[in-house]
Amino acid sequence: MALRSLGTTGLQIPALVFGGNVFGWTVDEQQSFSLLDALLEKGFTAIDTADVYSAWAPGNKGGESETIIGKWLAAHPGHRDKITLFTKVGADMGEPGKKGLSARWIEQAVDDSLRRLQTDYIDLYFSHWPDSETPYDETLGAYEKLLKAGKIRAIGASNLDAQQLAESLKVADEKGLPRYQVLQPEYNLYDRESFEGALQDLTVRENIGVVTYYSLASGFLSGKYRSESDLNQSQRGQGIAKYLNPRGFAILDALDKVAANHNVKPAEVALAWLINQPGVTAPIASATKTAHVESFATAVALNLSTDEIAALNKAGA
Repeated sequence: MALRSLGTTGLQIPALVFGGNVFGWTVDEQQSFSLLDALLEKGFTAIDTADVYSAWAPGNKGGESETIIGKWLAAHPGHRDKITLFTKVGADMGEPGKKGLSARWIEQAVDDSLRRLQTDYIDLYFSHWPDSETPYDETLGAYEKLLKAGKIRAIGASNLDAQQLAESLKVADEKGLPRYQVLQPEYNLYDRESFEGALQDLTVRENIGVVTYYSLASGFLSGKYRSESDLNQSQRGQGIAKYLNPRGFAILDALDKVAANHNVKPAEVALAWLINQPGVTAPIASATKTAHVESFATAVALNLSTDEIAALNKAGA
């Protein structure tokens, strides 16, 4: 599978990143192992997780996803060097002092993540959410120490807007600190306004890698959800109700037409559209069945015409 350069990190990743938020939530440990095996077999070597995944599930407290990945790595000693592993720090772990981007918490959280992941390094470490209480130089200074110690290889930020990202780069340059090299924004064919424009322009100009989350709008762009009665199909269904409107249906209609042209699924077209967007290195997508991994391979191989991309752009404008 062809690999893409991830900004200035020196990392090479496939045009699709697997989202590990499902591990320990909608997918149990055994099925998680099957999915990880299938991903590696197909050449999908980049895996995204976070310390907080999946604290929102009943009975969980966070760390479940990292723990499952760590057990899989421990069971396959040769696999660590084949995988590009992303994880994140900063989300609220539900205990006092265990959130945000202070140097104190980053230094503790990275060791917690490394222990759960059963590895001695993280390829790409993200600031999960902006932290208005911690100055950028404190956060970036903490990352500088981790980079020098070899605990992490590159840094990124999730959920920053154009102003926040620009400010972080300015502070890094002025103080000789490491810059954020990758951005993880919410971006898909429906949710476009927070990335397109100033933020997208900044990432292109500064050669910042972009890996998008909610790439299928919580599953809406799969085409499985077309009415209120479809929402009880999955545990994520209620988050999809907001897409059931004329604009959402226009996007599904455009996806259906392009999918029919290629004899593929709407989700595969939606991912291929993202892969073709300026500045986007790779979308992040999750799966609960190994059949979905086949679908990812189809999406990565799909060549959309200029007219098809234009039609999709217009539907979601």
